[in-house]
Amino acid sequence: MKMGAMMAQQMILRGFVNTPKGQIHYAEAGQGEPVLLLHQTPRSWTEYREVLPILGQRYRAIAMDTVGFGDSYRTSEKASIEHYAAGVIDFLDAMEIKRTSLVGHHTGGAIAVELAATWPQRVNKLILSSCPYTDEEDREIRKTRPPIDDVAFSPDGSHLIELWNKRRAFYPQDRPDLIASFVLDALTVLDRIEEGHNAVNRYKMEEKTRLITAPTLIMTGTEDPASYPRMEPLSKAIRGSVSVEVKGGMVPMPEQMPEIFSQCVIDFLG
Repeated sequence: MKMGAMMAQQMILRGFVNTPKGQIHYAEAGQGEPVLLLHQTPRSWTEYREVLPILGQRYRAIAMDTVGFGDSYRTSEKASIEHYAAGVIDFLDAMEIKRTSLVGHHTGGAIAVELAATWPQRVNKLILSSCPYTDEEDREIRKTRPPIDDVAFSPDGSHLIELWNKRRAFYPQDRPDLIASFVLDALTVLDRIEEGHNAVNRYKMEEKTRLITAPTLIMTGTEDPASYPRMEPLSKAIRGSVSVEVKGGMVPMPEQMPEIFSQCVIDFLG
């Protein structure tokens, strides 16, 4: 059966679940063992729109909106990776999911690290996609970097072009649809668009990676300048992890190459 026909059979279902602090939005496809997908910021579950039906052929694939993004509740608490991870635990509890495998892309990868380190009993296998490795050296470098997506509202709408152009170099030139998806999500959190990035910048990941016991796959796009140079130190920091380079993969890898991305996940999860 062709991949397109297989995907057509897997309907994406969407819903909200109540947690102690507010409602969390999610999308899912398929049945079976759960696989929870965590998106980069300032994105939403839509980063996995093409991935969900593929993984849904084998698993119960779930993509949630991180607390504060997409249609999940906002909070007044200072953003942190620990805070985002606690929101994931609330989500799993509300969904009555005791254990799950995790897939995290970029910021979602940092959140997945925190989950695997702090709540190891909730994690089966861990897949870190283009995950930054923020140790002391990297945090110092990040302090001098300019904001990634920050733009100011402009009466003439020029902030839309500015937002688009900030990301253009990190996306395939022939896929403006991917930048459009990014812009749609980014506009919903434009007043705090750097919160996720700042949370990553502050995260002491080197203290958490040593605690990870779950089987771990580190997959990184070779054309992703934000994460590819940090692939080797991240791999060394997690005992027993295995690494896969995805040739041509860029910042929007789950959307850019959903079939290859999904196959890497399936091969590792088994």
